[in-house]
Amino acid sequence: MEPIINIKDLKKTYIMGTTQVHALQSVSLQIRKNEYVALMGPSGSGKSTLMNLLGCLDTPTSGEYFLNGSNVSTMTDSELAEIRNKEIGFVFQTFNLLPRLSALENVALPLVYAGVSKTRRHERAEEVLKAVGLGDRMDHKPNELSGGQRQRVAIARALVNSPSIILADEPTGNLDSKTSIEIMQILGALHQQGNTIILVTHEPDIAKYARRVVRMRDGLIESDTLQAHEATHQH
Repeated sequence: MEPIINIKDLKKTYIMGTTQVHALQSVSLQIRKNEYVALMGPSGSGKSTLMNLLGCLDTPTSGEYFLNGSNVSTMTDSELAEIRNKEIGFVFQTFNLLPRLSALENVALPLVYAGVSKTRRHERAEEVLKAVGLGDRMDHKPNELSGGQRQRVAIARALVNSPSIILADEPTGNLDSKTSIEIMQILGALHQQGNTIILVTHEPDIAKYARRVVRMRDGLIESDTLQAHEATHQH
């Protein structure tokens, strides 16, 4: 089976004034459907650069990136935007919700861009909000929700397009430890339902939830290990 993510010799160089910064030196990586991967590494290790490339937010200087069979490394910005909307569900540390919209409207937003009819948008948004346990909070605005509930809305929004991969960037970074566990249990349940999850974190406790840990250092992959996953079975 062709991997859902196939990266070959990816490099990213930034020009800062007169110096060249090699943010990614040479990265090759394959991720299969329904894997749960944690991407770790200290600040400056290249993990944010790799995350941006995986999320089609940026293009590499050289190398190839195939996402679900499409070569995204050579795409234009508008092609990238389209594939991002279709193939990737983002969950950020800061939730990134629009304050004036209800939970339902926030979740339905990617479907507006995808040109889905209003009835279908609302049906699908309801479906995913129920899936993250927020069926009774659909009309609430973000400021009427707790941090954990806001992050659930963000997860529902990430799921609404049925993307190929969910990219979660420090998803518990703004949450207390009890709420963090709840959010990680939701991601674990989504993984068990067949979703492919890439988790960017610097916290070992959070990385424990993943099945595979890719560690980066100095723009290279330092290690790539499978781990036992007892943490994902606490229901």
